[in-house]
Amino acid sequence: MKGKLCILYMGHGWSGKDLNNWREEFLIQASPSDPENFSFVVIGKKIDVDGGKSRVVSEKKARAWCASKGNIPYYETSAKEGTNVEDAFMCITKDAMKSGEEEEI
Repeated sequence: MKGKLCILYMGHGWSGKDLNNWREEFLIQASPSDPENFSFVVIGKKIDVDGGKSRVVSEKKARAWCASKGNIPYYETSAKEGTNVEDAFMCITKDAMKSGEEEEI
């Protein structure tokens, strides 16, 4: 397994504790060979919903959590508007390819 993608709907509340729990549970279940260096990407989705009025998760809060965990890549996306969707998946793809190359060496 090369990497983990965590997708958050920005209209629902969450806490850093939730993300910590999801990350830890994933690492337990997946049992990657190097859990400390296992790649994660966090994607905040539906940033376009109602002009952001119902948004509960701030970009600042999400980025701060990602920074506190070793600068996990973070993208805010809108499939409806085409915002950052391609960038997020390119990040995931490049990371998976990089991990695969390192394993072959």
